[in-house]
Amino acid sequence: MATFQAFYVSENEDKTFSQQIIERNTDDLPQGEVLIRVRYSSLNYKDALSSIGNRGVTRQYPHTPGIDAAGIVEASTVDTFAVGDKVLVTGFDLGMNTAGGFGQYIRVPARWVVKLPRGLQLKESMVLGTAGLTAALCIDKLLKNGLTPDKGKVIVTGATGGVGTMAVMILARLGFHVTGVTGKPEGKAFLLGLGAKEVINREEVDDKSGKPLLKGIYAGCVDTVGGNILATILKSMQYNGVVSICGLVHSPELPTTVFPFILRGVSMFGIDSSECDIEWRKQMWKNLARKWKPENLASIARTVTLKSLSKEIKKILQGGQMGRIVVKL
Repeated sequence: MATFQAFYVSENEDKTFSQQIIERNTDDLPQGEVLIRVRYSSLNYKDALSSIGNRGVTRQYPHTPGIDAAGIVEASTVDTFAVGDKVLVTGFDLGMNTAGGFGQYIRVPARWVVKLPRGLQLKESMVLGTAGLTAALCIDKLLKNGLTPDKGKVIVTGATGGVGTMAVMILARLGFHVTGVTGKPEGKAFLLGLGAKEVINREEVDDKSGKPLLKGIYAGCVDTVGGNILATILKSMQYNGVVSICGLVHSPELPTTVFPFILRGVSMFGIDSSECDIEWRKQMWKNLARKWKPENLASIARTVTLKSLSKEIKKILQGGQMGRIVVKL
């Protein structure tokens, strides 16, 4: 048994939600085979939603968010993990309805846990976090379906967000001509610094002409936003273009036709990093630790403490975050 600090979200009598740092006991954590002393977490949009009482993310309060965690195994009832192992957990139910990485301890099922691969430090794994894993899954799907650098440009939407930032960096490292899309005036210099070859405003991929097809420009796409922006990009794909989709920041709707698919052979793949196959997950983490590891990871991250989280949550909800926020515990 140990006491620890945790970021705690509670529902008030007036149905509003408050955030505070409290002391908890490891005996209060849910059942699971692996107890982990969390050293680092990261802030994601889903964490921010959980922190303001979004029932689509978290059903019951009080609650500790944090869908990412990296740390040291303190206790294990399975042979797969030993005390002292460096591990990471991303996705599944962590930080949603299971006490998450914004606490100094988590207890989780063994099937959620991945040993930290060689080539990654704990802090680096949380700069990557769910965002890096999601970007890697998106890119892996594109590569497995024929995308190579010689095919043409790859466009990344929501490029200054967590997944977008990681996608730009990984694709650039793999030798692709990356076009980043952002609505932030300050985003252009940021994305060019990450390796994007060009940066365009999101208005340029928000076609309202009603045309079923546009000029084929892109060979591949990582889309994090959905809506008419995704529809525009689908109309702008080259023949046999490939698209991975993983978000709905702009809209969950997709106002398109079948023409990109049946006249240009475009393929679109949905990516879910929360429940993806564990072997695929492990392979992606190995890639992220080695041949896909973005250069200068530290340059895109700011490190904060639990005391600073409320301010950062407000910022991400207002669309003001660029890069990654790492939480040191």
